[in-house]
Amino acid sequence: MPDAADEVLAIGQIDRLSSELKTVLTSRKASIGNSLPSSIVPVAGAAKGSKAYLHGAIKSLRPHHLLAVPGLLWLLVFAIAPLGFLAVISFWTSTIFGLSETFTLDNYRAIFRDPVYFGVLLSTLRVALLTTAFSLIVGYPIAWYLTRLGGMKKNVCVLLLFMPFWTSYVVRTFVWLPMLGRTGLVNQLLVWAGITTQPLDWLLYNEGTVYIGLVYVYSLYMILPIYLSLDRLDPRLLEAGADLGANPYQTFRRIVLPLSMPGVVSGGVMVFLLACGAYVTPQLLGGPSGIMFGNIIASQFLNNNNWAFGAALALVLISLVFAGLLICGRRLRLDQVFIGGAH
Repeated sequence: MPDAADEVLAIGQIDRLSSELKTVLTSRKASIGNSLPSSIVPVAGAAKGSKAYLHGAIKSLRPHHLLAVPGLLWLLVFAIAPLGFLAVISFWTSTIFGLSETFTLDNYRAIFRDPVYFGVLLSTLRVALLTTAFSLIVGYPIAWYLTRLGGMKKNVCVLLLFMPFWTSYVVRTFVWLPMLGRTGLVNQLLVWAGITTQPLDWLLYNEGTVYIGLVYVYSLYMILPIYLSLDRLDPRLLEAGADLGANPYQTFRRIVLPLSMPGVVSGGVMVFLLACGAYVTPQLLGGPSGIMFGNIIASQFLNNNNWAFGAALALVLISLVFAGLLICGRRLRLDQVFIGGAH
């Protein structure tokens, strides 16, 4: 029995010494690791991380990514580069011999000092906003009607909607001259119906005619996004609203309109942008009272040969429109603004 007791005691001492040895080795290893230079581990990790990043970047490249290269080059050459050149020459000076690379801010000073340009700019923004509103009033019912159709009727109506846009923009604007002119169709109908005894001269060459031309030309850009939004609307939602006791107005206000807002905003932004830069329609139909900012910009390039001042005018208009787009983007994401009606 004493021999057995001594054996147990010896085993206990051995276990205790083994645990103490492990503790010493662990603390010594930690102290050695802490005594290493602090730059060794980060550098090794950075090198390993950079290799992994490069490997992941190369591995993530796919052949279909190359398909974006032609489009990016097109935007760079025909959109970004001309806009940059426009911004550069807006700070130059125009002379009778052409452009002088003399830096100046006189072009922008002239814009903000002369109330004429500021007035035309405000008038242009007003016309663009009202054109957008009128296009919405005209386009929303048409888009709703198209969604209620089915089969061949819908295809025929969509084809008829696109048909006028197969012709030139200028031709579609010229159509209103013989229709609203003194000897045009509208005046002849008014005289024939006895509404007036002589042709009306104010049907052309005023701001109202500009609205007619712009709404006619740009209404398709409002109709299509709204139509795409409404066409995705689940009819069961309308049935559920009716089952819950909602009348047609409540159904439209609480169900249809909120779900079609991406299309409304998308179409509104496109119509507003196009109307802000309108040139042909106010030039042909507006006359002196229907002049817009685009006409002033064109006159600086074509008639006055003042390219620097025309570039400054264009940059001011682009900046204001871009600021409005950013404000709109705060309310709705930009991807929804442009393609929200097409998802």
